[in-house]
Amino acid sequence: MHKLEIGSDLKYMLEVEGLIDEVCSSYELNEDHYGNILIAVTEAVNNAIVHGNLNDEDKKVTIEANKQDKEVVFIISDEGKGFDYTNLPDPTAPENIEKPDGRGIFLMKNLSDEVSFDLNGSKVSITFVAGNG
Repeated sequence: MHKLEIGSDLKYMLEVEGLIDEVCSSYELNEDHYGNILIAVTEAVNNAIVHGNLNDEDKKVTIEANKQDKEVVFIISDEGKGFDYTNLPDPTAPENIEKPDGRGIFLMKNLSDEVSFDLNGSKVSITFVAGNG
C-alpha cells in the first residue's frame, strides 16, 4: 500500500503527482491508465483541499493507493464536513457549461471504472481496472 498525507494547500500537488507516478510504476500500469489516474486523483485531492478542508492547512488530506487483484484503488480523505454527492449538477448541461465548479467529480467518474463516497462525502474511492496486468 502507498500512502501520503499533505496539508490543505495546492502547493503539495507535486507530491501527489509523485505518489501517482510511484503507484503506476510499482503496479506496472500502462500509460493509458496513467493519464486517467493523474487527472482523476488530482481532481479528487484538489476537491478535498479546496471544498473539503476549505484550504485550511492545519487540516490534512490523505491519499492511499492499493492493488486488489486487477484493480487499483485510490482513497482520498479530507477532514471536512462532506457534501451531498447524490445531488450534483450535470456540468455538461447547457445551463452549467460556463460554471467553473462541478467538473471534478464528473471527470473522476468518466476517467475511472468506479467512484464511491463514504463519510458523508469526505472520503472518495476511485477504482481503476488494470486490465490484463
